[in-house]
Amino acid sequence: MKKLFFFLVLCFLYSGLYSLSANAQTMSNSQFMIEMGNFNSISGKPSNGAFSLQYTSGQTGNGLYVGTNYKVRAGFQYISSIIPFRFKITNPIVNFGVVSPTSPVLRTTTLTISNGSAFGYQVLTSQNHNLRANASGVEIPPTVCGDSGPICTTTTAGPWTSNLNYGFGYRCDDVSGTNCSSQFATANYYEQFAASPSAVAVMSGSAVGTSLSSTVTYKLNISGSQPAGLYTNVINYIAVPMF
Repeated sequence: MKKLFFFLVLCFLYSGLYSLSANAQTMSNSQFMIEMGNFNSISGKPSNGAFSLQYTSGQTGNGLYVGTNYKVRAGFQYISSIIPFRFKITNPIVNFGVVSPTSPVLRTTTLTISNGSAFGYQVLTSQNHNLRANASGVEIPPTVCGDSGPICTTTTAGPWTSNLNYGFGYRCDDVSGTNCSSQFATANYYEQFAASPSAVAVMSGSAVGTSLSSTVTYKLNISGSQPAGLYTNVINYIAVPMF
């Protein structure tokens, strides 16, 4: 029997904004030009016990404009409605405990993201190496699934229900929103983790939203010939807003 655990490491990557220069009421760089009739002269958010008011004065055409394929919020009063980009992970240390041959063990982690960027987001995942007993260098290979269906890879999910198919893999299930790949729509479909520096999307979406969450299920199954040891690895998650 083998005691195995691994750590999950959370990484962030933010897309940077283009630097720009501004001159009077025209702002431009190599990507765009904005010409405005005037800038906001006053704006604020006064309130008391009876009311709360957001306002902008001095800007041409401030207000909310909505069409079939767009929404424009013009004015400082809309700044507070922008959704900050946030990413949270539960259960960052996963311990499989003592694992018996042909007795699969499942563990879960919940990923939650809030995204306000116009073009959506991605959460990429990878592992630093296979589950490994560092003392001996022996590893547990990624699962190939191998039931009566397609063999799974780092980009293709496959069915994994037989206790005689061994290795380590994962699947993704939506909790709030539609974030996981459609390949996981069928129960018991799993994939392999990509090896760093490569990474694949475990969650993605094009909609603006808050608290979009998915559960990642890790599955581990070993054969009777797997040497005993303390096996570990690191799973990386990289959350990226799309601009």
